[in-house]
Amino acid sequence: MAFPPVYILRHGQTVWNAENRIQGALDSALTAQGRAQAKAQNSILARRDLSGVTAFCSPQGRAFHTASIALDGLCARIQTDARLAEIGVGQWTGMLRDDPVIDRPEDESGESALDLYERAPGGEGFAALRRRCASFLADLPGPSVLVTHGITSRMLRLVLLDRDTSEIALLPGGQGVVFYLENGVQTKLSIGA
Repeated sequence: MAFPPVYILRHGQTVWNAENRIQGALDSALTAQGRAQAKAQNSILARRDLSGVTAFCSPQGRAFHTASIALDGLCARIQTDARLAEIGVGQWTGMLRDDPVIDRPEDESGESALDLYERAPGGEGFAALRRRCASFLADLPGPSVLVTHGITSRMLRLVLLDRDTSEIALLPGGQGVVFYLENGVQTKLSIGA
């Protein structure tokens, strides 16, 4: 399926991110660093032609706060869509990453910890998240800016790149970043790009 060009932003750092806590459906405030990351996203997007672009955002507070900063002066209206919310993590919502008692890989830093989101008891799981993301992308009216979350951002990009869900950890992440996807190609934008 062909998709229109899309900018994908992950929300800035939150208090719970800094505490290494699993947020899922819960929320915590952006930190000073998170607000600075959103301002950097604004600087990146200000150098792009956003005429005719529609802005969509997860309804979760951390994403909407990021969107209000990152899209300030660039998009007149931000529409929320629940399909952009973060993956549900069931019983592990609000726990510190080290709290769940499970068999873990030796290296659970950064990207290798993504399996945690797939294994959460009562959680949404990657297959359901992929269906949700594909449904959202199929409804895009045209070029868009999407403000979302870490795992949801990766899944949206997997769908846009027509890659298998098993490749989720191979995609770059990071808070306060902007990815541009067009014609099956992903570009990580930076100030000046």
